[in-house]
Amino acid sequence: MSLRLAVGIAVSVVAGVGGLGVVATAGIETLSVTASASASQSGAVNLGPGGRAGTSTGVSASLGTALPPPAPMSTLYVQAAGACPGLSWSVLAAIGTVESGNGTSTLPGVHSGANSAGAEGPMQFEPATFYEYDYPVPPGGASPPSPYDATDAVYAAARMLCADGATKAGGLAGAIFDYNHASWYVSEVLALSSFYSGEVIPRG
Repeated sequence: MSLRLAVGIAVSVVAGVGGLGVVATAGIETLSVTASASASQSGAVNLGPGGRAGTSTGVSASLGTALPPPAPMSTLYVQAAGACPGLSWSVLAAIGTVESGNGTSTLPGVHSGANSAGAEGPMQFEPATFYEYDYPVPPGGASPPSPYDATDAVYAAARMLCADGATKAGGLAGAIFDYNHASWYVSEVLALSSFYSGEVIPRG
């Protein structure tokens, strides 16, 4: 039975969205989706860690009801947040939702290969950026670490956010901006993170 939560917020959801307007719900159930003609939405580009352009396209979505990311991803987000004391699991969950629908997207680069900007895996890392944050290998991670392995990718994302000051006073938005150099991305991740942490808890 799904957990249905009425909310009064609207966010832009960018995950599993192809350039032709094909929308994947990316772990969010029952979305009212309408294409936006504004440059900040329909022309948005998912930059990925380090601010390099990816392939996702923005679509304006009004959140009517929602579910948190499914297990085992929700559990993984909670565990990986421990790599950066003070970082909420919901921030990682929001980034994972935006980047790849929590690994459910079938777009290029999520499960193999790379997108047009070279980003790889469920957290959409550039190879050099992933290499910077892939060690130590987390429990259950691949050896050697792989950006396509969800455990490795989520832990690397937590370490990157931590290194960029996510847990410092007033530092979260800047760390998210460092992950993806776009103001719409920061707003979207913060909105989803707030929703997840305030309205729902991870599913077992």
